[in-house]
Amino acid sequence: MKSEIDHLPAKQQSELGRITQLLMEEFARSIERATMEWKRNGKILKIILFGSYARSDWVDEPENGYQSDFDLLIIVSHEDLTDIADHWYIAEDRILRDPAIGRTVNVIVHTMQDVNQALRRGEYFWVDIIRDGISLYELPNHPLAAPQPMTATDAYEMAKDYFQRQSASVANWLKLIALANQEEADQDWRNKIAFNLHQAVETMYACYLLTTTFYFPRSHNIKFLRSLAEDKEQRLVAAWPRDSKIDRRRFELLKRAYVEARYSPSYEIGADDLAALADAANRLRNIVEELCSERIEELRRAAVE
Repeated sequence: MKSEIDHLPAKQQSELGRITQLLMEEFARSIERATMEWKRNGKILKIILFGSYARSDWVDEPENGYQSDFDLLIIVSHEDLTDIADHWYIAEDRILRDPAIGRTVNVIVHTMQDVNQALRRGEYFWVDIIRDGISLYELPNHPLAAPQPMTATDAYEMAKDYFQRQSASVANWLKLIALANQEEADQDWRNKIAFNLHQAVETMYACYLLTTTFYFPRSHNIKFLRSLAEDKEQRLVAAWPRDSKIDRRRFELLKRAYVEARYSPSYEIGADDLAALADAANRLRNIVEELCSERIEELRRAAVE
């Protein structure tokens, strides 16, 4: 794995330095008063930059609504340290509000055991990180496992199973939306449609990511999921118009729907917004089905050969 970020512009290098500092500071604060030994002695073992900024194919056009995110993998010493709410929420909030950081930062947190098990199984998402990723911080004497190749037959069966289960789940979310659409179109029903639409979109991204990479993060943030999926496949970008403010506002409404459409009395979404979002979701579903079918066919041919 590489350890230098000198291929990046000075601004992005500075941002990554600041992000690493904030993550380390807030993690230390989260465990300093712990009474349990495993937590008091908890450690960050690695912070790894992956995705477009590691590969050098990022996009930086914020004025047009297109800007690659920083994607970071944090490897920790204990499973309970992966809990975002307990150990990483404040760090993420500080990063979001820091004026020195000019782009979205996505964080996934796993244990060394989880990562090494996935590498030994040859899961594509993790193998790609080892191949392309850049170490921003590393505690000595905690090596990653050597990636092992997955058999073509195992990969085909796993991808096919993921696709069948997730695409069936997408269909069921869309059925719930259709049922809600038959009811009187008051704000409560529109909010319920927005929540179900969020869940349908989340599951579409789960379908794509699981089928093609065998990994899906523990997140309901569809902006993060969109970024992770589009980083793997540019054809997914076509699902969501983002050139205009209204398009970006609508996606943000959908992102917020997971919590606010159920619990916030101030959340409102109009029929026009829902119609536009439903059109985008249908485009996404069609693209995901095409991409997953292509991938499964590739794996089938490899298994036969």
